Amino acid sequence: MSFDVAAEAYDRFMGRHSARLSAQMVDLASVESGQQVLDVGCGPGALTTELVARLGAEAVTAVDPSEPFVEAARARHPGVLVEQAPAERIPFADNRFDAALAQLVVHFMDDPVAGLREMARVTREGGVVAASVWDLAGGRAPLSPLCEAARTLDPEARDELDRPGTRKGQLPALFERAGLRDVREEAHTATSEFASFEEWWEPYTLGVGPAGGYVARLDREERNRLRDACRERLPEAPFTQTSRAWAVRGAV
Repeated sequence: MSFDVAAEAYDRFMGRHSARLSAQMVDLASVESGQQVLDVGCGPGALTTELVARLGAEAVTAVDPSEPFVEAARARHPGVLVEQAPAERIPFADNRFDAALAQLVVHFMDDPVAGLREMARVTREGGVVAASVWDLAGGRAPLSPLCEAARTLDPEARDELDRPGTRKGQLPALFERAGLRDVREEAHTATSEFASFEEWWEPYTLGVGPAGGYVARLDREERNRLRDACRERLPEAPFTQTSRAWAVRGAV
């Protein structure tokens, strides 16, 4: 799995979807003017953009383990402090933030409970920790058609389905194990429009994340079979794809 790719590749692969979740995430965390907020696993900055729009750059801090994403987030959001670090080792003092948010990140953490505990550590008592993960188990993620096609063609294919938090109820359980209280879960949706099948398919050839890595390892014939199987699962173009994420908040 690699997220050491150009920010523009991630934008085309997942950024168009994640940006449509950001306002819902900020609302879930009850973020308001005057607060200091941390964006964990910020990527190139989809959620950071929404936070800056509401709070101003000086109130937003972000971390991500990918060097290209950190560089992009810094360039796109002047005034935001962006550090390169994983969620399990956030480089800030205890009780520094009013809220810590992680959009589409928890299932990629090496240790999700440790990552959530770190988010809680840097958040003040009474503050909010919030996170979301695509509903991969329910088949409602942007990449679900590709995952389904891959498993049909190759039963040994591994995808993100079994990662922590991808099934309803899993993310709240992780929050509770991390010591957060008043935990609640809700569904967020994101709708993206595609003018052609190629517009949907091409981002998966860019090597982004587990899905992109899987496609990159296929030979030409295997890739063409996967491409055709994905096309069969999608409507005729132009079409829209509505995805769902499970989103959770808890109090420190």
